[in-house]
Amino acid sequence: MPADGKRSTYYDRPERSADDTAIVEATFAIYDELEFYGYRHVGAALRQQGLVVNHKKIDRLMREHDLRPKIRRRFIATTDSDHDGPIFPNLAKDIRAAPNQLWVSEITYVSLPTRFIYVASSSMPGRG
Repeated sequence: MPADGKRSTYYDRPERSADDTAIVEATFAIYDELEFYGYRHVGAALRQQGLVVNHKKIDRLMREHDLRPKIRRRFIATTDSDHDGPIFPNLAKDIRAAPNQLWVSEITYVSLPTRFIYVASSSMPGRG
């Protein structure tokens, strides 16, 4: 039982208190392994190691030591419309096609962490 006689103060203590240098060292170790982590993920990783640190302190220490997460590029251009190759006209622009007369296909690029994959689909216009 703590000196003040209250149970809540005994059970509310953090698992392990640490000074700023220990927090910064642990943050550098996490950042070296996972450089895309921001202060929220770093805080979760520190909690897994038993270091309970306020998110504001983690954010401040990361800014002071220039530990900015690397930003993942979300958009990658897959089409180059400014090319010297031929541009083919839309031959079906004014055609009212009968069933099984005109088919349309599409190729879509899907970005995975390590590469692109291609999804090809085809359908009849007006049928989905």
